[in-house]
This record gives sequence, C-alpha cells and structure tokens, in this order.
Amino acid sequence: MREFQGEEFEGAERFLNSATYGLPSRRQTESLRAALRAWELGELVPSDFDASVAAARQAFAALAGVAASTVSMGGSVSSLLGLVAAALPEGSRVATFTGEFTSVSAPFAEQGARGITVTALGPGELERRAGEFDVVSVSLVQSSDGRVLDVAALRAAIAGTETRVILDVTQAMGWMRLDSAWADVVVGGSYKWLLSPRGAAWMHLAPSLAETVTAHAANWYSSETPWSNTYSLPSLQAPDARRLDSSPAWFTLLGAATAMPWLASLDATAVQEHCIGLANRVRAELGLPPGDSAILALDAPDAAGRLADAGIRAAVRAGRVRVSFHVYNTDDDVDALLAALA
Repeated sequence: MREFQGEEFEGAERFLNSATYGLPSRRQTESLRAALRAWELGELVPSDFDASVAAARQAFAALAGVAASTVSMGGSVSSLLGLVAAALPEGSRVATFTGEFTSVSAPFAEQGARGITVTALGPGELERRAGEFDVVSVSLVQSSDGRVLDVAALRAAIAGTETRVILDVTQAMGWMRLDSAWADVVVGGSYKWLLSPRGAAWMHLAPSLAETVTAHAANWYSSETPWSNTYSLPSLQAPDARRLDSSPAWFTLLGAATAMPWLASLDATAVQEHCIGLANRVRAELGLPPGDSAILALDAPDAAGRLADAGIRAAVRAGRVRVSFHVYNTDDDVDALLAALA
C-alpha cells in the first residue's frame, strides 16, 4: 500500500493498531536488513549511527515545534520522565488524569518519600483545576480511548500561575498537527505513530526546567565529544539537551531516522484530516458524534472476536476494543471494520 509521497507499507491492509505499534515502510526495513547484514559480516561502523540520532532528534523537534537543542534522547518515556520527577522540589503537588498511562504518572508517584503527591482527576476537572497544582503530567491523547486533552481550558487555568505542564505526545505525534512548545516538557516514544522500532523516546525541556534536571544516567554518549571522551573523568558533558542522552540503540535509531524525518516532511494538516476522517466515518456509521481523534474505543458486542475473524488487527484496552487510523489506512479498512461489526 502506498500513501503520502510513495512510501510502501506492506502489512497495512486491515491493520488498525498503530496506537500499539506503527508499521515500518519498505524503505525502513530494507535499511535495517542492510545494517543487520553489515553487523553479520563484521562491517558495521558504530559511529555511522550518529547521523541517525541527529536526524531523528531534528524530526522530533520539528514535529513538536521546538528547537533540536532542547531535545534529549532516551530509551523510554518513563526513563526520561524519571529524571524530571527526581528534580521536582520536595512536597510538589502533581495532577494527572484518572486512568492515565502509567509511564506518565508512576515516575512521580515513586517520589512519595520526598513528599511528592499525585492526584488523579477526571476529564474536565483536571483542566479546570490545573492551576491548583505545581505540576500537571498528562497525555495529549489518551491511550485507552483516544480522548484529546482540552488544551485551551488547561492553558487558561494555569495562566498567571507557576504550574509546570508535562505533555506526553506518544499517542498524538505522527497523526496530529502539534503546537506544543508552550509546555514545559514534551515527551514521546517513537515506536507507535512515529513508525519506528521500539527502544527510543524523546523529551523537550524548557530551558528554565532543564537547568534543574540532573543527568543521573550520564554516559559516554551524553558528552560533548562522545567518541573522544570515552575515558575522561570528569567527563565533558554536552552543553545542551544532549547531556541527558542515553547511549543509542543502533538499529532502533536507524529505523527512526528513516520514518521520523519522512513524517515531519508531510503536510501535518492533511495527515490529521486523513486520520480523523477515517475514524469519523466509523463514528458516523455507528451513530456516534464526530470526534477529534484518530483513536476510538468500540463498545459493540464481541467486537474483539468479530474483528479477529475478519483479519482486522486491533487491541483491547480498558475493556474495550481500540482501533486507530494512520497514514497507511484507507476507506477499504473502514469498510472492512464496519462489515465486521454489522
């Protein structure tokens, strides 16, 4: 299947599970196979992967609307947010959504010994009360059902306060046009909507917050000159967000360097309209109101069994079948889904 500037996605037909993991393009798998072959032959050059790290970092920055110099690379969202949680002042009050994805809330809950508290609030209430807390840690789009954060209400509630906002864009970046530079932290994994192998995540920190964060996992790659500073003590840490980098997972970053710049090159408005448009076709046929998300949860009886019998790949989250539409999905996928549910 070809979508958006000719990329090929061989397994895209009836794949409605991008909220779990995204599909690689044929171009990406070919580059990975070539790298694996070079590894097999002993011809791999590790320093060559630096270009992949830089390209993926720049793409995340472009998709988030921030400067690449403010973006750090990690292995997962939770490991990056753990650095932020450890830097919060003692007694900080954190708010999150009830049912929020654990990687967004657990790093802060684990700071309880320092007097940090985490309060879970429902949709609407969190946005209205955000200014009552020191930190709000939430997903822009909820993993379980695709609900989208009311950004306007949240920003109105924190206006004139010192509340910090941590925004997880894992279930948004790649299909949603983002304007996230206003947030103090923008974090996301790249193996879902960013169509990359699992093992990399990215985090933007506002400069005023970045200066408070300690590089607890400082390593050879987080130095200013990784390949010539591997044995120095003290190490010469990078002066920008790279000081929080973890050592890169080579093949993960190679795949990310193929997928993420391609996604960043697309018309974000057209991508969003395409993905939401497919989801809204389903909503309309099922008698549901139109939505603003490419993810939706289905309450139809035995939906999981029906979809599996029809060869439709989806997921079950919070007791409901979750389907998600990306750039490689088409109206044919919607037709197959509706036929399976009829």
